[in-house]
Amino acid sequence: MASPPSVNVARLTYQFICASAGVAIALSTKGTPYEVSGFMGILFGLGVATVFIWMETLMKGFTLRGFSTATFGLAVGLMCAWLLTRVEVSKLLELAFREKLESTENSEVMVNALRLSLDVTLFASLGFLGAVLSLRGNRDDFAFIIPYVRFRQDASSGQPVTLDLEAVIDGRVIGILHSGFLHGRLIVPRFVLDELQTMTASPANGTRQRGQRGLDCLERMQKASDIQISIHDTQPAHDTDSFNARLMETARMLGARLLTADENLAKIAKLQGLDVLNIHELDEALKPSLAVGQRARIALMRSGKEDHQAVGYLPDGTMIVVNHAVTKIGSTVDVIVVSTLHTASGLMVFAELYPAG
Repeated sequence: MASPPSVNVARLTYQFICASAGVAIALSTKGTPYEVSGFMGILFGLGVATVFIWMETLMKGFTLRGFSTATFGLAVGLMCAWLLTRVEVSKLLELAFREKLESTENSEVMVNALRLSLDVTLFASLGFLGAVLSLRGNRDDFAFIIPYVRFRQDASSGQPVTLDLEAVIDGRVIGILHSGFLHGRLIVPRFVLDELQTMTASPANGTRQRGQRGLDCLERMQKASDIQISIHDTQPAHDTDSFNARLMETARMLGARLLTADENLAKIAKLQGLDVLNIHELDEALKPSLAVGQRARIALMRSGKEDHQAVGYLPDGTMIVVNHAVTKIGSTVDVIVVSTLHTASGLMVFAELYPAG
């Protein structure tokens, strides 16, 4: 995937600085036996820049979170190495090999070299182990080492939420966020945004409209002052072909919840231990439950199949057929539920005027 323009600008700026530094070094050698031409200084500076830019491209999947995690592990490893050097391990080795060292020339130099080699080995090895072990760990490990850190973070900003393609297109997400029932920074992976852009260029009218709707929803969320949303550029650690697999890997890597409107993706993500927020489950939970004998107040909109019937709708779209209410069309009435019927299109409710008659 192509690098963002900001990264390319940073690379060009770094190359210019390295080339300028090479020229400055070349000018400082003028008049000395080791004089270097300005052209060689530029080549040397660009060569250094090329090496470090190559190293930067190899670290493309290494995030700032990973860097901070590795730094913490490195600090722990160096601390352990420092504690070991305090117990004078090198002196123990010196005592063990005293006879061999005394039989050689420059024994003091060899002791110092042995002590330095041991210290460097300890610091390098334990620092490496600490960094690798911390990168292999997870957020729960750090919460155990540093209590309440994760609790304070979640209490102030909320756990991050990763949006999938269907959630971005679904316009209800903005209303859920504005209501205050969902907190946390929203994260949209770069490949989800790329898929939306592909949909907007589709020859199929329906696909093109859905893609445009998703981009419009993203724009509204970015403009909202009470919504924090960002585009995540880093690719998952495992190069997977499945779109859903890449999405779940991103959520796992960021320690985020997955907000989706895809039933199959929600089931698979739950099986893999991810925290899933299913929009459809939320919608079902908020639907009013109408039981036989329950009273409701609705506005009658039109006539039903039978001449005496009138039809009204609940806020969630549930249709209520009211018997002997055709004369009440256009008004709001109280009804009492007499029966319910589950159909392929949803729940249908039959009711009578209240009071009956």
